[in-house]
Amino acid sequence: MSMLLDERRESILKIVENKGFVSLVDLMDSVGASESTIRRDLEYLDGIGQIRRTRGGAAYSGESLATFEDRSFMSSGQKRLIAQTVANMISPGEAVLMDGGTTTLEVARQLAGKQLQVVTNSLPIANLLVNQPNIDLMLIGGFLFPKTGVALGKTAVESLKSVNVRRLIISVGGITEDGLYNSNMLLVETEQQMFAAAEEVIVVTDSTKFGHSALAHLCPLSAVDHIVVDDGISEKWKSVIQDAGIELTVVET
Repeated sequence: MSMLLDERRESILKIVENKGFVSLVDLMDSVGASESTIRRDLEYLDGIGQIRRTRGGAAYSGESLATFEDRSFMSSGQKRLIAQTVANMISPGEAVLMDGGTTTLEVARQLAGKQLQVVTNSLPIANLLVNQPNIDLMLIGGFLFPKTGVALGKTAVESLKSVNVRRLIISVGGITEDGLYNSNMLLVETEQQMFAAAEEVIVVTDSTKFGHSALAHLCPLSAVDHIVVDDGISEKWKSVIQDAGIELTVVET
């Protein structure tokens, strides 16, 4: 019995992430699918920024699997609806700063075609937007975090000091009443400088992140202007967010 499409693509992604690079022949052997099927899967995974197709195989360039597995909580359909809602808030001509994450990557996909200035430290987002004629793209440099392709650290922070944007669109690892959290210190240090660069901070998240912290504290709730979330958010958390003076947009999914 052949593997289901999503299962097969998930398997391919795990193999490519674990090895960094893998040949077409090895993937055919590992997954037990034909060359044309594997090529189609690689084309799809390349299109969503998870891998980069190379001559004879594929290299890893996307989000870490931990982030990718968030899809068990949040389907790609939910992500797309949240991303469309955020993209509709952005007016032509705006300058937008975006961090790396699967939801912000989806927002970038929805912004393609608009006339914008986009600043990002995410290689997957830059790859997605680099050929968009209406988008002026600025890529923040720095230490490229393994597997996620996000630039972090001192160089990224220094680069961000010269940036001023209308909005920051950011994803998080967790939200508690003490504020926002993310998965590592370098990431948080870079994102804190992003907050300083923006007039308005929009957090895109799924409802499972509420009530959970992560390794590093990013900021208090008061630093956030707007949260966009799926309709799984509880009434308790709606109250907490609104009491903190944050605008809340709940997307019906």
